[in-house]
Amino acid sequence: MTKYNPILSQNRINEMIESGLWSNLTILDYFKRAVSENPEKVAIISYMTETGETIKITYKELSESVTQIAKKLKKIGVKPRDVVSIQLPNWWHLTALHLACISIGAVTNALMPIFRYRELQFMLSLTESKILFVPAFFRDFNYELMAHELLDSIPTLEKIYVVGGKTQKSFEAHFKANQNERHNLKEIQDSFINSNEVIQLAFTSGTTGEPKAVMHTSNTLLGNINPFIKRSGLSASDLVLMASPLAHQTGFLYGLMMPIVLNTTAILQDVWNPEVAANLIEKERVTFTMASTPFLSDLTQIAELNKYDLSSLKMFVTAGAPIPRTLVRKAKTVIQADIISCWGMTENGGVTTTHRNDPEEKVFETDGTPINGMEVRIVDDDNKPISNGNEGRLQARGAASFVGYFRRPEAFDSDKNGWFETGDLAQMDNDGYIRISGRNKDVIIRGGENIPVVEVEGMIYKHPDVVDVAIVAMPDNRLGERCCAFIVLKPRKSLDLKKIVKFLVDQKISKNYLPERVEFLDAMPRTPSGKIQKFKLREKASKYLV
Repeated sequence: MTKYNPILSQNRINEMIESGLWSNLTILDYFKRAVSENPEKVAIISYMTETGETIKITYKELSESVTQIAKKLKKIGVKPRDVVSIQLPNWWHLTALHLACISIGAVTNALMPIFRYRELQFMLSLTESKILFVPAFFRDFNYELMAHELLDSIPTLEKIYVVGGKTQKSFEAHFKANQNERHNLKEIQDSFINSNEVIQLAFTSGTTGEPKAVMHTSNTLLGNINPFIKRSGLSASDLVLMASPLAHQTGFLYGLMMPIVLNTTAILQDVWNPEVAANLIEKERVTFTMASTPFLSDLTQIAELNKYDLSSLKMFVTAGAPIPRTLVRKAKTVIQADIISCWGMTENGGVTTTHRNDPEEKVFETDGTPINGMEVRIVDDDNKPISNGNEGRLQARGAASFVGYFRRPEAFDSDKNGWFETGDLAQMDNDGYIRISGRNKDVIIRGGENIPVVEVEGMIYKHPDVVDVAIVAMPDNRLGERCCAFIVLKPRKSLDLKKIVKFLVDQKISKNYLPERVEFLDAMPRTPSGKIQKFKLREKASKYLV
């Protein structure tokens, strides 16, 4: 049995319960309610890109599958606290597997489909995973073959199951509900489920190096989802499109769990394609979606073509990285939906968002205020709160805060009062709205002066030929560091350093903030969730000694 050491004091439990921020419910409670109240309502529309197949599953059908999976998992020896790893695209199976895991007390470890043997060997070994689910093939890659190699190399890994497989290891042969059998959620013994037990391991995105396995409980996850729903004004009448990977915390929280809490339908898109997304929005009358900046940029370009009716879309929440303000303005005009900025982390979920009725300056220039149950503050190098308008380190705490990193308690960077060191730099205005200005490691100190990296990136992004931009430090023998800009251009466009500098000078930027080298890329190195992996760019820039 896997050993956990969640960092969760009785004082925190008492405080959260007494304040009403933790309900001591699990996602299974919400699922049972949905099955009871609306058994014939469609729970999931699973769009399978490679086959073109669209699978629709009602809450009743999903309930039968969940029960069958749970009973089978118990039969093959999965016990409470055992880790079940799931490397699947945005398919209905992942939702069913998570519900089955929590119903028997097992821990879900959802893994990005983009990961390969090296990453998986590390993650599966660290989490002591007992079972692994993979697709047979996806995007021309043989996951089944890789899974067998992992099975041979990881002692704790006992079994693999393959969705769409043709052998005895196939998911369908073992877990698919039989049409001639009927299963009921009441068959699952869930008396041992505790809302403070770890139910999810979620790996950080890896923008700064080796990922860590974040531990969450039912209370911490629902402590984010319920306030997020209230802030967003969502209801059972809303339809949720999720193209961000369910294995990423954005997809897991707001594409897998939130639709169940809302008792509504999740439309899952397994491969990002903005034209497919636009078609799904039109066809299914989608009202809500959430994804990172590249998704918003792509959908905005499609919307400009006026090929699809996107009028049903009320809200696009974009998270994962600071959003270029030029893009927010353009998207709001073109898509004609509320564009909501959101800042968050795997460790906390979405922490701050703008409001749907905010004035334009808040929508375009900030990352919002904390959702109910969460707090943020800006501190200086001595860990003391600083006055509004000044940049400092961003800290967060509250109901949605995680309960530690699996097997790495020393990395839990929270003080005795629960303030977690996010690693971000930010400013706060007089209304309590924050603006992310970069990561601690994004700081470029040129001759003793800090460069406002995010601000300069946003200014370059305004150039009509620029698709993407990221600025990192490159070493300099005299000044210590200088700015190196990595840029992705639109097709058949060309720029050089001189033109970029002129474009910035025309915006009246300080001379000290100007980039002193520009490198053009075909694409930015990104995590599967869309965050730019600046550590890879720093590695490149470290060779550009001036």
